[in-house]
Amino acid sequence: MDIEQLITPERIRCETSIDSKGQVLQRIGELIEASGHGLDAAEISSRLMARERLGSTGLGHGVALPHARISGLERPLGALLRLDEGIDFEAFDKAPVDLLFALVVPEHFTDEHLQILATLAEMFSDSVLCERLRRAGDSRELLEALREWQSHSDPS
Repeated sequence: MDIEQLITPERIRCETSIDSKGQVLQRIGELIEASGHGLDAAEISSRLMARERLGSTGLGHGVALPHARISGLERPLGALLRLDEGIDFEAFDKAPVDLLFALVVPEHFTDEHLQILATLAEMFSDSVLCERLRRAGDSRELLEALREWQSHSDPS
């Protein structure tokens, strides 16, 4: 998985004023809608919230991977948010979440969806990467940290 096929600088944010799961999922919807793929922010956040009702996508250690399938989408899209203050995401370890990588995929993606989630889970289980993301001052630094992690983890 090439991280830059999932995410663009426009869908990466350091956020200061989000204080709930609902707000963060709404913000993710707005970022993905603004990327010009013909998707509706309310539909995206509604799908993400529906998935959360099935069980939290909080991985623990302050990380969550909210995800959903969206009809009409042609390819997977991601959004990365780093929150200044962690929020309750009902993660199994009860730790507040401050790093979120959201993923929306086409409705028909099944195996691809799981493969991308597995790669993202591996990425965000790297404590060095997570610490670097937490120290990042802007979206450029967040993207650079993801790029460097990928370049070091890709077998060459």
